Amino acid sequence: MPDILVLYYSRHGAVADMANHVARGVAKVPGVTARVRTVPEVSPETTAVADAVPARGAPYVTLDDLRECIGLALGSPTRFGNMAAPMKYFLDTTSPLWLSADLAGKPAAVFTSSSSQHGGQETTLVSMMLPLLHHGMLIVGLPYTEEALMRTQSGGTPYGASHVAGPDSDLPLTSDEKKLCQALGERLARVALALARDS
Repeated sequence: MPDILVLYYSRHGAVADMANHVARGVAKVPGVTARVRTVPEVSPETTAVADAVPARGAPYVTLDDLRECIGLALGSPTRFGNMAAPMKYFLDTTSPLWLSADLAGKPAAVFTSSSSQHGGQETTLVSMMLPLLHHGMLIVGLPYTEEALMRTQSGGTPYGASHVAGPDSDLPLTSDEKKLCQALGERLARVALALARDS
């Protein structure tokens, strides 16, 4: 069965929780499954290496995970209005996929979490779109037909799902944030299946 890769980096758990809700949205679409993966921390010590398997959470992503998926949901916390370094570091290793155009024509969606309401969510989402566009991927956002997008007092943007974690990064996802994560996953899965059928 074809799958949607839900790839994330999470420091305090909010983005991991979002990834699970995106995967639930994917699961609502018959004929496709979610493959949830993460990236390791980046160390300032150039000789440091992470264990091959993380102590908790999803397995680490490989280039084959990207090569094999029919769609990608990419999640990262905000770091000064940009994606976190571990996600950027991984994306910088995907040149072989760019050279072979393995991701060209596949749909992608993005999601993020920040400590504050105006913590750079939208610029972070756009920063994640840039390398995906270079790969030739097709960006899927959240339309305003999603009622939660119009009423949310927490996270949620048309560029992708978002969450406000609070100054201590401990606020749980709100009902609207969960709905928007799931809506993003479902929409991505439907678009990916439609494109896969046409190719």
